[in-house]
Amino acid sequence: MKVVTPKEAFELCKEGALLLDIRDEFINAFKQFDVELVINIPLKKLNDKINNLPKGQLIIIADTSGINSKEVCNNLFKQGFNVCVLAGGFVEWERDGFPILINKKERLSGSCACQLRPREKK
Repeated sequence: MKVVTPKEAFELCKEGALLLDIRDEFINAFKQFDVELVINIPLKKLNDKINNLPKGQLIIIADTSGINSKEVCNNLFKQGFNVCVLAGGFVEWERDGFPILINKKERLSGSCACQLRPREKK
């Protein structure tokens, strides 16, 4: 399994790689990767939408911190996809200063990434 740093992933995205964000929709609604070719398919829906992914294109698998993306990468590789994993996921991407989009109306609550949930809307 190939693992790429956020810097390497950003360069690959500029060259036409697809970034597959497997984070839950409510997390993605707040903060998103800002690259040209990005798609959000939450992990729990991935098996149903796997046929929507291109087999001939490099796919960079990304989640919040890089934990779930490794298993997804292995599964997709076994099915013939050209895949790699974003080391550290969205957390590292954002920390390293790569482009993101923030929708403040979709802010989240929680003391750590594993406890995030949508805020109550007033």
